[in-house]
Amino acid sequence: MAHRFLAVLIGNEGDNRSMHFTVEAQKMAMSHLVEGSIAIDATVGNGFDTVFLAQHVGESGLVYGVDIQSEAIESAKRKLQKSEMLHRTQLAVMSHANLDDLIHPTDFGQISVAMFNLGYLPFGDKSIVTTASATHQALAHVFNLLRLGGLLSILAYPGHAGGAEESAMISKWIEDHEAFFEVKRFQDSQNTNSPILWSMSKCRSDS
Repeated sequence: MAHRFLAVLIGNEGDNRSMHFTVEAQKMAMSHLVEGSIAIDATVGNGFDTVFLAQHVGESGLVYGVDIQSEAIESAKRKLQKSEMLHRTQLAVMSHANLDDLIHPTDFGQISVAMFNLGYLPFGDKSIVTTASATHQALAHVFNLLRLGGLLSILAYPGHAGGAEESAMISKWIEDHEAFFEVKRFQDSQNTNSPILWSMSKCRSDS
């Protein structure tokens, strides 16, 4: 069975804790990315993770990115064009529940990093949120897409509408798959509604 342990991040009142978790997620993802890596941004949102991944897969790498909102994809494309990295990506307006439809068959089992930043689009329509059902489908796909040693990063927001249900589903999914992953979990121990970051390295395959 994989080793699991809990790490706790504690911030001062007024800290932008979600940003702290985002930075932590990127730090851990960085060590799994080299020139030529293939990565997934399963919830493109404001595009910052997409740009981060494009930077670290290099010229010969590829980043797949999906978001259900066209404005998110267009915003990410503008950031990538400004950084001259759009050619390193393949982006689509679709639910993360269907992200496997975007992935080329030769890349199945070759993904080095898959990042999820759940909830709603920052500064967007807060009524449009990721759901437990769609995220469960996406995790099932990513499990098969990740290579051995690949990283699955999930940032969830139990304080958002529907976020508690989604976070509970993720916890259960991880419990059901913990034999296949080494799991780190981060949360502010002083705030039960703080974001939760899971960082999971795949240590064995389904076979």
